[in-house]
Amino acid sequence: MTIKLGVPSKGRLMEKTFEWFAARGITLQRTGSEREYAGAVEGIEDVSLMLLSAGEIPRELAAGRIHLGVTGTDLIQEKLALWDQLVSSVEELAFGHADLIIAVPHAWIDVDTMDDLDAAAAAFRNTHGFRLRIATKYHRLVREFLRGAGVADYALVDSQGATEGTIKNETAEAIADITSSGETLRANHLKILSDGLILKSQATLWRSRTAHMDERDRKTFAALLEKLG
Repeated sequence: MTIKLGVPSKGRLMEKTFEWFAARGITLQRTGSEREYAGAVEGIEDVSLMLLSAGEIPRELAAGRIHLGVTGTDLIQEKLALWDQLVSSVEELAFGHADLIIAVPHAWIDVDTMDDLDAAAAAFRNTHGFRLRIATKYHRLVREFLRGAGVADYALVDSQGATEGTIKNETAEAIADITSSGETLRANHLKILSDGLILKSQATLWRSRTAHMDERDRKTFAALLEKLG
């Protein structure tokens, strides 16, 4: 067997992950065309590279089909209900930083906190006859956060695209989304609630708690972790 390492298959996350491993003496590279998702590992024996979408990596770790994987904290906690029983963090990689936040229109001058949002949601339902809609793709994390904040009169609307645009398009009244610089929020006249930070996320190297390892795998795994420092 070999130790299987799952890495994002494209974009800045893939490039930064390759750089992070290279700085520690392990070369990861894509082989073949952009469409093949094949990769190679140099600098350590018996480790194979799996190029996957960042969103697939939590599922593959949980299922034990890969031993290690690089993906964001947000995706691990959103996609895995009992994530801390299925995976453990090996190391935060200091890139891919993003905050999962609740944001509302700037025009809502009386809404600055989660308590304000709760009051606004109740008023919205009384006025319009339906619940205030919050657009997001992070249903589990947002629902848990809103429950903890005591917000009740809302409905989550699934948004897999440009979530910030849902308010302008009148398909939602508020959003819960990932932001790094806040520029897109400002461009869409949105503001983050003062206590609306749900989760601080970054790219992290995760270990599967369910993946099978024989004695040789354990030796390879230990050698890999030592090399990574």
